[in-house]
Amino acid sequence: MPETQAGDGIALHYDLHDYTDPWKKAPVLILQHGFGRSARFWYNIIPYLSRFYRVVCPDLRGLGQSSRGFDLATGITVDNYVSDLLHIADAVGADNFHYAGESLGGILGIALSARHPDRVRTLSLLAAPLSISPWTQKTFAFDYPTWQDALRSMGSKAWASAVNTATRFPPDTDPGLLDWYSAEMGKSDVEVMIAMSRLAAKVDVTPILTQVRAPVLGLYPQGGRVTSEQEAALKAGLADFRLVHLPIAYHMIWTLAPATCADHILHFMALHAGV
Repeated sequence: MPETQAGDGIALHYDLHDYTDPWKKAPVLILQHGFGRSARFWYNIIPYLSRFYRVVCPDLRGLGQSSRGFDLATGITVDNYVSDLLHIADAVGADNFHYAGESLGGILGIALSARHPDRVRTLSLLAAPLSISPWTQKTFAFDYPTWQDALRSMGSKAWASAVNTATRFPPDTDPGLLDWYSAEMGKSDVEVMIAMSRLAAKVDVTPILTQVRAPVLGLYPQGGRVTSEQEAALKAGLADFRLVHLPIAYHMIWTLAPATCADHILHFMALHAGV
């Protein structure tokens, strides 16, 4: 079980998937999951990517197999998340790396790229917002006063089930996928999710877009409610940005169309950094 230590000493878990030619030093691609999820949620895109890249899938602190041994009131910050990612990159010997992040993981990728431009070769954003809009936060609250109240009252599994049908997946999604997804998110500590939601509710990386030097690929749903209103800001703020719309109106494009997302990411990385 690959682990390393964060700057504050807690254990950070990550999965490493490597089916590259053993005589070559393949580049690293960090795949970062988003809110309340874990490295396990990348299961169906990894086979497409790990033949050509050493694919590193971190569990954000407090989630998956990473430690919850820190103060939730102070330990969940963008600074800590960025520092954790660098510690994991160092642990796998990656002086520089490609990065792909979904949703909140994409927000963290923007922050990482802006603050450490020498480390990030390319940045791929999978339905990543710049901030969590009031509409999204209201949706996440359901019939409760706040997003945090909904999480605490419903629990992580029931909340995930409700969000699955609200913004994440189309009505004809395989029920088995929805059940698995909810059960897997149900393993996440709801107090960690509440602390994450407080951070997510206030973070906004729009002002630092101009500091991102890496080429950026944006894979977004066509007309997705969570992100579509922020695409103009991405175009205006990023110096080197390619936007691709997938013919899907729901948020979880990397789960719904893993082969398509992987194909775009592989082509983009090769275009900018070679094979």
